Amino acid sequence: MFAPRSEPGPVARTAGAGAPPVAPPGWPATVRPAGAEDWERTAMNWLLDISPPEYRSYPALRRHPVILARFAVLHVESGQAACRRGLSEARGILRDVAGRGEIEAAIAVWESEDARLIGVRRAVGLIEEALRGRRFVLGM
Repeated sequence: MFAPRSEPGPVARTAGAGAPPVAPPGWPATVRPAGAEDWERTAMNWLLDISPPEYRSYPALRRHPVILARFAVLHVESGQAACRRGLSEARGILRDVAGRGEIEAAIAVWESEDARLIGVRRAVGLIEEALRGRRFVLGM
């Protein structure tokens, strides 16, 4: 049964001057809301944490948060594509090297990882939008 929320949640919208920083649903817990003091540093740290370790060694990525965010988006999307491929090929590719139980376990792992990556993709997309200037405010 539908029950309306008592308080509206944050929505993506252009924030007016002086609007308090708000983190929308899906925003990473360790990243301060966009516009809060030091939020870009926390965003950069989170983006580097979810990216391949090699990204830390590229000055261009460490100096340009929006570029790092774009790299992170593509990295997460490649993980999603790998999960989809693994799911589509699992039974055919693995049948000669694993039993049915092991294959089903592998499929369950790919499904879990795919679900996790959906959330990470949303989060990294929100960070990228915020780094490009979008702010989130409480919905009315």
